[in-house]
Amino acid sequence: MFDVLVYLYENYGALHACPDSDSLSKRLTDAGFDDEEISDALIWLSGLQTVTSESIAVGPESERAFRVYAATEFERLGFEAVGFLSFLEQAAQLTPTQREIVIERALATDDTPIPLEMLKVIVLMVLWSQQADIDVLLLEELLGSGDGRALH
Repeated sequence: MFDVLVYLYENYGALHACPDSDSLSKRLTDAGFDDEEISDALIWLSGLQTVTSESIAVGPESERAFRVYAATEFERLGFEAVGFLSFLEQAAQLTPTQREIVIERALATDDTPIPLEMLKVIVLMVLWSQQADIDVLLLEELLGSGDGRALH
């Protein structure tokens, strides 16, 4: 699924620039992705659109917002992911609302704890879906695997 998401990021300027689900599914099949990967990615993206619109409807966020993780969230996310999210927020690369969307989408995966490389793709997809400006160094961090290899 995450390979499909990175492919979408690399080939479409924004989430709203993607074609409808049927057309997108056909294009992804033509690009060599299997049906299960495509289906999982499209379901995940639908969830991203839903949680993003619900989060924006809540209203403006406070700059002084902070996050206390429930034990089950910390267990599902893992120490490394929570630390990375904290780093991104402290570096002003994620707003509190974006952080919450990332957490919700990370918890929507089956992995426990979520691998850091997957979390990076989730962060990338959240920022991409909101057409947020992404710092070049952050983009390199999100698309790199940490060992010099690219995620895609």
